[in-house]
Amino acid sequence: MNPYMLAALLFGLGLGTTITFASSHWLFAWMGLEINTLAIIPLMAQSHHPRAVEATTKYFLAQATAAAMLLFASISNAWLSGQWEIHQMSHPLPTTLITLALALKIGLAPLHTWMPEVLQGLDLTTGLILSTWQKLAPFCLLLQVQPTNATTLLVLGITSTLVGGWGGLNQTQLRKILAYSSIAHLGWMILVLQFSPSLTFLTLIIYFIMTFSLFISFKINNATNINTLATSWAKAPALTSIIPLILLSLGGLPPLTGFLPKWLILQELTKQDLAPLATIAALSALLSLFFYLRLSYAMALTMTPNNLTATLPWRLPSLQATLPLAITSSATIWLLPLAPATTALFTW
Repeated sequence: MNPYMLAALLFGLGLGTTITFASSHWLFAWMGLEINTLAIIPLMAQSHHPRAVEATTKYFLAQATAAAMLLFASISNAWLSGQWEIHQMSHPLPTTLITLALALKIGLAPLHTWMPEVLQGLDLTTGLILSTWQKLAPFCLLLQVQPTNATTLLVLGITSTLVGGWGGLNQTQLRKILAYSSIAHLGWMILVLQFSPSLTFLTLIIYFIMTFSLFISFKINNATNINTLATSWAKAPALTSIIPLILLSLGGLPPLTGFLPKWLILQELTKQDLAPLATIAALSALLSLFFYLRLSYAMALTMTPNNLTATLPWRLPSLQATLPLAITSSATIWLLPLAPATTALFTW
């Protein structure tokens, strides 16, 4: 892609998110979300591959549906209450519609079906943008709306944790596994959103750090399915020894960083007398942990089989910048001892 065009599209991504961040009016927030969507669509379709075009079309249709729902709900709220302000959501019907529209935008279950298919059709760099940056603007709106119907968020959250864990069990494609991992982590964030928004924001930032580490690791290894992970030892042995730790951190095992948000979320749910919900969420984390361990086993504990059907890649040194990966992987693995300072930083 032309670098000037790439710079313009990345500027559009930043502009759309910034407009949504700074908005107190629903029309401005909707406009920011639309700019965001229109900026990423050319990035998704830049390879001109049929699968990429199909993924782009599915993404556009899903986002257009969510945007139409959001606009309809905001107009309904203005009609019922006479207010266009985001903080003036008083009627339960438009509030629930807006919550569902934002859930469709970020891919919460049961409105998640577009996300694995879309992520599978993209390259790893665009998939990283879709899994991280594109979540910021809808989450900003969810944090501001604070839905009056608490049951809606709890149902969306617990369904997402279960679907995200269950859906990734039989997958062999890494991008689909990352999509279901994203759905499960979003479910954890939504569960605690109404009780502790600052904890949701902390979980979102830690999820971004862990996901960035994993996407860049797979990009350096040029890996898109589990079979190609078995050749990682010969290409990047040091990186291959770190990636299982990143995967276990995503699974939420102590003493790694990913344990911190899960621990705090379970504690907060227990404080709110939601012990059964916390138990179901903790058990759903075991489902996700299974396919993280499966990837770790394929990468670190197996050798390349002789009858491997995939084409073996050339073992050339990677030209990828490794400093961002070093920073984020260190934060993914070693941030738990700094938990008091981290939680104090995100306490509002």
